[in-house]
Amino acid sequence: MNLKSFLLTVTAVFTVSSIFAQANILNAKSPEEIGVRTEAQKAIDNDKPLDYGYVDDRDILFSKMVWEKIDLDERANFPLYYPIDTNNIGSDRRSLYDVLMKNIRNGKIKNIYGDSYFKTKTNLKDIEAALVKVDTTEYGIEQLNAGEELSAEYIDKRELAAADIKEYHIKGLWYFDKRQAEMKYRLLGIAPVAPDVNFMDAEKPDLVELFWIFYPDAREVLHEAKSFNNKNSSMPFSYDHVLNARRFHGFIYKEENVQGDRKISEYISENSLMQLLESERIKEKIRDFELDMWTY
Repeated sequence: MNLKSFLLTVTAVFTVSSIFAQANILNAKSPEEIGVRTEAQKAIDNDKPLDYGYVDDRDILFSKMVWEKIDLDERANFPLYYPIDTNNIGSDRRSLYDVLMKNIRNGKIKNIYGDSYFKTKTNLKDIEAALVKVDTTEYGIEQLNAGEELSAEYIDKRELAAADIKEYHIKGLWYFDKRQAEMKYRLLGIAPVAPDVNFMDAEKPDLVELFWIFYPDAREVLHEAKSFNNKNSSMPFSYDHVLNARRFHGFIYKEENVQGDRKISEYISENSLMQLLESERIKEKIRDFELDMWTY
């Protein structure tokens, strides 16, 4: 990254943080005024995601598409997971999953897909059907068998929530920009991953991708939503910044390849250590391309 791009990024982050972080907290005369921006703040507000900029196909000397897994059990990824209980916390703090679902429901995120290649479009109705499990208890079945009307108390309803999200899968492109002579990364898609709602009570339930979002379509809403900065709560990061700046820990579980983009687990099975080492090998292969460009 050149100096100009770095300075623009730093300036944007600090400006956004100063505007949105606990706005008006020191000047509020009542709790209701906390978080409400003043007219002066609104007047200078020109906040939007930092534009990617146009990249001509002829400037891409090398590229590699990779799929990564972000494990939410890792401490580095906690800002994407918490808060999971929003009953006793302000409305300005929500987990990444809650932000995505809220904006899918209100229509701000319009394009959602069933696969990482963005070929199969889906809709809110299909998503919600996969998020909710409705079952009838034994007493309810007895009621039905007796010809009685089913009571609401005998209907067992279970819905996936932010606390049930175990991972995020992301899809992105590493590419070498020959015009700027550096390796760059562009995030293209993100998917929350959770246990299958129908088998959540199993000892080791299978994890499924709930849906895929084309990331550029969600940048506006993710820029408005803030994640918690553990080092300085007065300067939270937007989710767009966290993801674009790769402020998380992930490992590659698939790369584009001649075998139909097969996953690492398909050719290295039942050996987590070797799968992790293979992920690191792929990372090194991508990183070495940039280093080799400067080898004479």
